[in-house]
Amino acid sequence: MAYWLYKSEPSAWSWEQQKAAGEKGTEWTGVRNYLARNNMRAMKIGDKGFFYHSNDGLEIVGIVEVCALSHPDSSAKGDPKWDCVDIRAVTDIPTPVTLKDIKANPKFEKMSLVTSMRLSVQPVTDEEYFEICKLGGLDNPPKSPA
Repeated sequence: MAYWLYKSEPSAWSWEQQKAAGEKGTEWTGVRNYLARNNMRAMKIGDKGFFYHSNDGLEIVGIVEVCALSHPDSSAKGDPKWDCVDIRAVTDIPTPVTLKDIKANPKFEKMSLVTSMRLSVQPVTDEEYFEICKLGGLDNPPKSPA
């Protein structure tokens, strides 16, 4: 299974805006880091991920899923080296999980959110995903396809 984390400053694109985009979802544009781009290129339809409010909030607030595979980023002005995926909102995290909570928990000491703070699109292990869902009050979290 594959799980991910997408960072967004709420003043630029918030969880509420992501939910308002509906079933169609939105392009996850503007990523200009090769590792983050490569993460998106590895994604599959239905992969789940956390929506993380960076800078303001510093917390995981929702779960999204990939609804369109990697394709040219429309915000890259024709530069072929930048791709994006489309994601749509799946569910709120009932109790947002803060960065402080994650850093305080030894189960997350190797999590990309702790070790690669600046990376905007990150992998999340199965164990990290289900533990964060549990901390956030999701008893039956949505799963990525097998």
